[in-house]
Amino acid sequence: MNKQRSTIYGLLLAVLLALVYLQFREWRTFDWSKFLEHTRDVSWHNVGYAILLIYLAYVLRALRWKIFLRPVRKDVSTVALISPTMVGFTGLVALGRPGELIRPFLIARRINLSFSSQLAVWTVERIFDLGAFTVLMVGGIFLPTQLRTFAMARPDDYHLLHVTGYLLSSLVFLLFSIAMLIAYQGPRIADWTEKRLSHRAQHLGHRIAQRLREFARGLDTIHGPWSFLQLAAISLVLWWMIAVSYEQVTRAYGGPMQAMSTSQVLLLMGSSMVGSMVQLPGVGGGSQLATIEALDKVFLVPRELAVSCGILLWLVSFVAVTPVGLLLAHRERLSLRKVADESEKEEASIVIPTSEAS
Repeated sequence: MNKQRSTIYGLLLAVLLALVYLQFREWRTFDWSKFLEHTRDVSWHNVGYAILLIYLAYVLRALRWKIFLRPVRKDVSTVALISPTMVGFTGLVALGRPGELIRPFLIARRINLSFSSQLAVWTVERIFDLGAFTVLMVGGIFLPTQLRTFAMARPDDYHLLHVTGYLLSSLVFLLFSIAMLIAYQGPRIADWTEKRLSHRAQHLGHRIAQRLREFARGLDTIHGPWSFLQLAAISLVLWWMIAVSYEQVTRAYGGPMQAMSTSQVLLLMGSSMVGSMVQLPGVGGGSQLATIEALDKVFLVPRELAVSCGILLWLVSFVAVTPVGLLLAHRERLSLRKVADESEKEEASIVIPTSEAS
């Protein structure tokens, strides 16, 4: 596993170096003095408010997880879930993708439930995140008063945004339809997939079937329409707070950034999320580059200002949790690397029989 992880990190590093090199060739006239000037002039009051919103978003994540647990652990408090939530996201910053499983692993251990059950919750949670962000993004694109200036200045790009909005809406509708299908026919679909692939790629078929069974179990945590509405509302508020946090960081620079609306900031969030698919542990890379490119090419922000803002957005939205997360991990005597390795091993050993999945 370590060899495979090193290979993946090597490929990511190569991609990031190539992107940085292309940026360097294009930005040979980059003015470092202007970069430092923009960074010095930042309003740290706005940045502090943005960090506060990000921390409150972690509290909402803990509250949302509590609602997921309601059918099996009614006595679990939101406060009890804040620490594993923040430690989990700190692990994601420090370790990259291997740290993703830390949060469901720690929650499972804290509330004495199986890791597979919390892995299922984690899977469903991501659907709510994608759905909530898409609702906000589509609203920002199609509401008539939000991007009017942008539409008048760049009609071709605005048309492309509309196409993106339709595609995102279709994607969420497709995912919702698949989720409903798995909710009612999950075990049968998993069994059919495993049998179908057993002669060609047995291991792959088994892994896919396991994921389907986990997802079906996760959907069982949504116990009725009221629960669904609560989860959807919390997800929307959570992502709105993240959007406002982005907005506060952009406004901290004043000047051309002061006029950016929340809808425009949502576009920055979207570019950051796409770029985060190419990330190195503790370093990032893809997220910052994608945000900088959006500021430079889409919103025509001066290059030096775009670089400074892109880096600060990454630090606030992604890295800011690290100090508190490390303190909580130290207090609970947790090694992030050790917990990540344990969660990976346990995930690899999970077996969900058909009878349990049904």
